Amino acid sequence: MDNDARAGRITAVLGPTNTGKTHFAIERLLGHANGVIGLPLRLLAREVYDRVVAVKGAAACALVTGEEKIVPAGARYFVCTVEAMPLTRPFEVVAVDELQLAADPERGHVFTDRLLHARGLYETLFLGAESMRPAIKRLLPRVEFISRTRFSTLTHTGYRKLSRLPRRSAIVAFSAAEVYATAEAVRRQRGGAAVVMGALSPRTRNAQVAMYQAGEVDYLVATDAIGMGLNMDVDHVAFAGLYKFDGRQNRALRPEEVAQIAGRAGRHMREGTFGTTGEADPLSPDIVERVENHRFDTVKALQWRNSELEFRSLDALIASLEVPPPASGLIRVRDAEDLAVLKALAALPEVRATARSRDRIALLWQVCQIPDFRKTLADQHARLLARIWSHLASGDGRLPPSWVANQLERLDRVDGDLDTLATRIAHVRTWTYISHRPEWLADPRGVQERARAIEDRLSDALHETLTQRFVDRRSSVLMRRMGESLFGTVAKDGDVLVEGEFVGRLQAFRFTADISAPPEDARMLRAAAHRALVGEIERRATAFAEVADTQISLSDDGRLYWQGEMLARLVPGRSPLHPRVDLVANEFLNGHARDQVQKRLDTWIAGHVAAVLAPLVALMAADLPPAASGLAFRLGEGLGTGPAIPPAEVPAEARTVLKSRGVRFGRVATYMPAMLKPAAARLLVLLARVARGRPDWPDQAPMPGLVSVPAVGPAEYFAAAGFRVCGARAIRLDMLERLAARAHVLAAQGPVLAEGELMGLVGCSGPDFTAAMKACGFRAETLDGVVRFRPRKGRPPRPADRHGVTAPPDSPFAALAVLKA
Repeated sequence: MDNDARAGRITAVLGPTNTGKTHFAIERLLGHANGVIGLPLRLLAREVYDRVVAVKGAAACALVTGEEKIVPAGARYFVCTVEAMPLTRPFEVVAVDELQLAADPERGHVFTDRLLHARGLYETLFLGAESMRPAIKRLLPRVEFISRTRFSTLTHTGYRKLSRLPRRSAIVAFSAAEVYATAEAVRRQRGGAAVVMGALSPRTRNAQVAMYQAGEVDYLVATDAIGMGLNMDVDHVAFAGLYKFDGRQNRALRPEEVAQIAGRAGRHMREGTFGTTGEADPLSPDIVERVENHRFDTVKALQWRNSELEFRSLDALIASLEVPPPASGLIRVRDAEDLAVLKALAALPEVRATARSRDRIALLWQVCQIPDFRKTLADQHARLLARIWSHLASGDGRLPPSWVANQLERLDRVDGDLDTLATRIAHVRTWTYISHRPEWLADPRGVQERARAIEDRLSDALHETLTQRFVDRRSSVLMRRMGESLFGTVAKDGDVLVEGEFVGRLQAFRFTADISAPPEDARMLRAAAHRALVGEIERRATAFAEVADTQISLSDDGRLYWQGEMLARLVPGRSPLHPRVDLVANEFLNGHARDQVQKRLDTWIAGHVAAVLAPLVALMAADLPPAASGLAFRLGEGLGTGPAIPPAEVPAEARTVLKSRGVRFGRVATYMPAMLKPAAARLLVLLARVARGRPDWPDQAPMPGLVSVPAVGPAEYFAAAGFRVCGARAIRLDMLERLAARAHVLAAQGPVLAEGELMGLVGCSGPDFTAAMKACGFRAETLDGVVRFRPRKGRPPRPADRHGVTAPPDSPFAALAVLKA
């Protein structure tokens, strides 16, 4: 994959934390006439930039991130976030830090791209964990490796109570709620704590870290945001939790993640220690041994996305972004935010109409790459970008100054709680990012200054709120004992009391914090309830494992409920008749309790399908002759319906066996009349909707009792419900079969007319009736303005009895044949 043989020496500097890898890269960078280094965080880039400025002077140094650009005219040394590295400009040395992030599902493809394509004229440095060695060697055969050992030892000291942690400790939790709860506990027990989270703005994080570094507080409560190269005077790292939500599930930390965070302890030659605290279990001996000896599993696959994009059309651009990886060990990135936005915008007619040329499509792709600092719902972010595109694609190709000013004006307020301030900062960061696209704005410098001033004011207010946060009596009582076991009770109406204080309601397995509490208190209430309700959740899970089938219900949109609360949804399984139950997990439901709930729901849905669709399920499970078995399988795949099969194609034995099991061989279709009943039809529509991934289908089957309905919806939907689309209406199969039988009897006497009796069978007339007759094997002809119908060639003119003898059309047996059909 190393396709640039003219590049200089390529070196991978690998090792654990506190080995001086970044310092080594900076020294090599400054030893050349120019160079660029890519770092994983904006905050870390600022730290390295300050170090380079101290050596080379501000005029020679540039800082480039998504939200900040300081680029003097004579800048020779560029310090950037990895995403913002200027790749088209030649540099003597190129360095990329924390390369193990190439395996990260969200940002990994950017690091992989730098590994494959970023090259210095004389020297290229990739810095990362030892676990990256095989992947790097596989992709870059001529790379040279340098292994670095840790300057100080990292020793496990076991579990310690929060009140017994040593000074200069960093306490790590994995949700904002746990961070706030832990910080409150530390404030009450040890005098105060600084707070560092990824959701905070860089200015707020800097202020909090500065407070800690200055010794104003001796404890730092943080998320794993501190694990990515931020240098602080930390002697001990205590894990208050060993599970994190990775965007998809709540999972245990991997050994290498523990090491990355624990490695913040003991900088340079100072020894460091790590352990657990709070509600976290002790670390397993295996993880301890791996962390202390820096022994981890190798990285198996790197995230990858094609960088050679095609801008001749929107579809071509999307296709080029979805090109499969060119080599083993690479996996194409899934659910990328910018690609998801591009697809959403490309689906809008107004966007397709304005994005036709290569330049316009390239501009649209730039818009789609605006980060969602707000972490809102995908469609909300897409709406903002659609608005930005509509302005850029019209008028003078710039964002209207009045609109931009109005957007910033709405954010220039410092009132509100922690969440409100953090959300405003995230909004402002979006505009800071946009302000560094000067071609998009009439006054980019003015927008930059305004956005930076607002972000600074909001960040200062957020820092002040964090350091002066107060709690009410309830919070005081709970936080005083947050590090201990909490006593909780649940009343019959679901009210949850922890240490005698009302904290919220528990319905089924879902806890809702007291709605009257401020948002920041709600987080703490959830943390307190989570600790107190572990036993109650396990008890409920055990009870749910034994509940009667009647206590579980299934909605028409595929959701399963218990006690009025949604527990799960149906998703595609191994076949339409065997959907999979996807448990909608609450963070309170984990481990064995979760397994119990999942098992009960799996059992329930299997039993429900078997009960409602008993004839079809029995047919699929029966031991049938080969010919009958094949037809039965096709019926199962079609959820009880299939195309009509000529008698000559079905052996008599197979036909007899299938008829005995409820299969009807009709002129129009092969089907099971039992599957047309309301309960069966309702479930079949749901199963087909789930299996085929069609959430756009109507939620319910056609109303029971109707023989035909307007054909509003896809034909697949009506087929699942046992209807056939004929013109503008959908007709139930059994009635369509009755029409076919009666019409063929009448056809023996001559052309069939559109009479009331026939139209009444299927509840339609005019063109819809003509379509129904065509489905029954007739062709229409018009004579003197009258529409007549004749059987198409190859269709028998009248029904035959079971011995193959045709009954005369005027005999009682012909009428009997119609009734029988």
